[in-house]
Amino acid sequence: MARPDKAAAVAELADMFRDSNAAVLTEYRGLTVAKLKELRRSLGENAQYAVVKNTLTKVAANEAGISELDELLEGPSAIAFVSGDPVEAAKSLRDFSKANPLLVIKGGVLEGKALSADEIKKLADLESREVLLAKLAGAMKGSMAKAAATFQAPLTQFARTADALRAKVEQGGAGEPAPAAEAAEAAAE
Repeated sequence: MARPDKAAAVAELADMFRDSNAAVLTEYRGLTVAKLKELRRSLGENAQYAVVKNTLTKVAANEAGISELDELLEGPSAIAFVSGDPVEAAKSLRDFSKANPLLVIKGGVLEGKALSADEIKKLADLESREVLLAKLAGAMKGSMAKAAATFQAPLTQFARTADALRAKVEQGGAGEPAPAAEAAEAAAE
């Protein structure tokens, strides 16, 4: 029978897996407590970084329906549970690991799909959600303006043609006889 403290730890980890958008598994061997505190601060409120026991984490991940992390849970492990934008958390982890090579990104899970360390680094290279949404909005605005101009063009062309015809009729009736009237006069003589 499992000890109550271990059962509580497993339940807490399983809840963290279920409540997060993504989880990034890292190895922190050699990092000081001060460096881990700095890493937690760099992740901000977007993610929660926790040092975990591998056996308890395997059980908790399997309870949460995630079996992809089993082979990665070796050595000293810590997990960043991401509740916000996974791209921001991946960028923070990547930047911290560049400055502190002792932090090794092993892999992770994004919305139930397993990610390798390389895929997490590619995720970190993406632009933030806000930037991507702004680009999408700009593209949509440009497309709508182009569509409006396309729909307006035939009406504008018709108005110009009608105005030119009106001007020609006014010019022709003001003093010069119309060509049809000249031909009728010539035939009558």
